Amino acid sequence: MSALPGKILLGVNVDHVATIRQARGTDYPDPVEMALQAEDAGADGITMHLREDRRHVVESDIERMARATRTKLNMEMAATDEMRDIALRVAPADVCVVPERRAELTTEGGLDAVAQRGRLAELIAALGGAGIRVALFIDPQPAQIEASARAGAPAVELHTGGYAGARGGAQRAELEAVADGARRAHECGLLVNAGHGLHYENTAAIAALPQINELNIGHAIVARAIAVGFPRAVGEMKKLMAAARATR
Repeated sequence: MSALPGKILLGVNVDHVATIRQARGTDYPDPVEMALQAEDAGADGITMHLREDRRHVVESDIERMARATRTKLNMEMAATDEMRDIALRVAPADVCVVPERRAELTTEGGLDAVAQRGRLAELIAALGGAGIRVALFIDPQPAQIEASARAGAPAVELHTGGYAGARGGAQRAELEAVADGARRAHECGLLVNAGHGLHYENTAAIAALPQINELNIGHAIVARAIAVGFPRAVGEMKKLMAAARATR
């Protein structure tokens, strides 16, 4: 088993900067420009989800970000041949494989790594052979974690949407499920990331989990940036996460 991570990392997802741009079909705001501001403010990486329907980020955004990043690019993508080929061409540092439905507003849960293990193993091998680290976005369930490890994934991103959407006792139960999942994934030798639905009021409890290496957060940071700007929005989240990790 590897050592627990020390510093917790923040990946800033800029998809919803592109959402605003696409709403009017303009060339602004530019998600790459905002991503570079996020890096300047301390982001440890930039996440972009290239969806099959191209509803926000488009291929040129991914290509420009891969060239411009001073940290790392994490490309979220579905497990399709088209996305595999784009990832191999663009060569981001990381890929996070996510489930995708055309009708959804945002990702609605984790991959079924148990049912798709063979296909995912092929994808992980193809991308890994090109030096791309692959994470599978999964619910924090033992069977999904174990299937991810057997498929050869070096990392998982635990879906925190259930925790983020719950309240009271239900939220405490969801937090414990994430904590249990993080422990199990770490025991399986997986790098453990987490994300989805996290914001300034609920992130601390997840950031405090000692097995978590990185949180990927987008919507909340973009929303906060509308009021205070990207540098401050990113800085506030980094400070919050660091304080939570320091008190673990």
